[in-house]
Amino acid sequence: MTNRPDQKQSGETVRLGPPPKQGLYDPQFEHDSCGVGFVVNMKGKKSHQIILDGIQVLVNLDHRGACGCEANTGDGAGILMQVPHEFLAKVTSKPGFKLPVAGQYGLGMLFMPKNSAERDGVKAALAKIISEEGQTLLGWRDIPTDNASLGKTAVAAEPHMMQVFIGRNAAIKDDAAFERKLYVIRKVAEQRIRYGGKIAGGKWFYVSSLSCKTCIYKGMLMPEQVAKYFPDLRDENMVTALALVHSRFSTNTFPSWDRSHPYRYIAHNGEINTLRGNINWMHAGQHNFKSQSLGEDIKKVIPVINTDGSDSAMFDNCVELLVMAGRELPHAMMMMIPEPWENHESMDAERRAFYEFHSCLMEPWDGPASVVFTDGIRIGACLDRNGLRPSRYYVTKDDMVIMASEAGVLPIAPERVAIKGRLQPGRMFLVDTEQGRIIADEELKKKYASAHPYQKWLGEHHVLLENLPEPPEGTEPQHRKILQRQQVFGYTFEDLRFIIGPMANDGVQPLGSMGTDTP
Repeated sequence: MTNRPDQKQSGETVRLGPPPKQGLYDPQFEHDSCGVGFVVNMKGKKSHQIILDGIQVLVNLDHRGACGCEANTGDGAGILMQVPHEFLAKVTSKPGFKLPVAGQYGLGMLFMPKNSAERDGVKAALAKIISEEGQTLLGWRDIPTDNASLGKTAVAAEPHMMQVFIGRNAAIKDDAAFERKLYVIRKVAEQRIRYGGKIAGGKWFYVSSLSCKTCIYKGMLMPEQVAKYFPDLRDENMVTALALVHSRFSTNTFPSWDRSHPYRYIAHNGEINTLRGNINWMHAGQHNFKSQSLGEDIKKVIPVINTDGSDSAMFDNCVELLVMAGRELPHAMMMMIPEPWENHESMDAERRAFYEFHSCLMEPWDGPASVVFTDGIRIGACLDRNGLRPSRYYVTKDDMVIMASEAGVLPIAPERVAIKGRLQPGRMFLVDTEQGRIIADEELKKKYASAHPYQKWLGEHHVLLENLPEPPEGTEPQHRKILQRQQVFGYTFEDLRFIIGPMANDGVQPLGSMGTDTP
């Protein structure tokens, strides 16, 4: 996928996303470093207060976000919550448009073209895809917005905000299957509308979320602008049991409306250093993917990784595939951000086998990062294996959990606090609103490590280089040609000195961190 070209809007040329590769700039090196947090009621009790608390966390993380030379144009901010059914039933109540019960429809949060004719064309294309996938288009809603507080740069690239409601086919019996179908609809729509190049205004089309469980309000906003821009968030009928928020600092990137967080499953503070290798492995293997859960639909979601996104957006693409292919969200996160298991002498054999088995399926998405994740029922966070990004949490006596990039994001009276803590390197912090409790890291990982006979599978199928037969004589590399081959394949002096050299000498993976590397 290529970078998006300039688009005409209101007679002005507006760039969507980063500029193309030029001079010393290459969009593949974009990363972000941000403020992230969540508020959740452990027992799953919904309230409007959780949205207000989430927005307050966001505002208090303002210093972790950024703005441009215009003080009122932000790098991006947003909030993810459970689908607010009662609120949606109220605002969509009109003749010929009645929402079914909660869970029986999907809610799409869309960025659309400003031009009404182009918008109609995009809507027609999306309606056709929904029908092709056997679901029912229930209706549309224009999301009220107020851009009075936004700077000129944000307004110039502002999309038209819409919601689409998709009815669930009666043949789909469970929520997971419906989520998979909504995933397929979104991926097909992205490929056909946004990147197909045949639909006028299609480059403005972006799906923030499409789910029967969660929805996302976000944009190229500053934290304090989120509730001002989206009046929906101020309506007391809008309730949720969890709220995940994010304030973006596009460290060495270009901000845009669609690059704001949260994404569909994650929000992220840090950077993924191994990104190019992760993308290449996914591209290399995706045409051989098979999935019992997705069946033939697996072919419709390729390419899995949208390289038009930031490092965290691509991370989210991979998480999403793993979940849609049948894994639970914590399992997917354990695959992508594993503990440092190779030299962990006290790790039990079962968990070591789990990590070793999955290391054959996927390279770790490594780098200094704190990642918050949710599927609308479970919400949690994990740190990279070296703990190079801070995250703190509070648990209150009235079942609230607050986690963020730093302490003090909400004013909590000391007598309310039951537990305080911080995320540990390689450990997972998880709140399950169905079970109504925090699930300990040890319990969680034992569950997934013991789910299958990973050690047995390794013994039967794992082929190690040291066990391969010696090559025949005469196959030694031609050393005089090594330099020439290194140049052909893009190796640099820095690659040899800082990456390959330490790996060859010490047998360890070299690590780097932007900012403090004290841990």
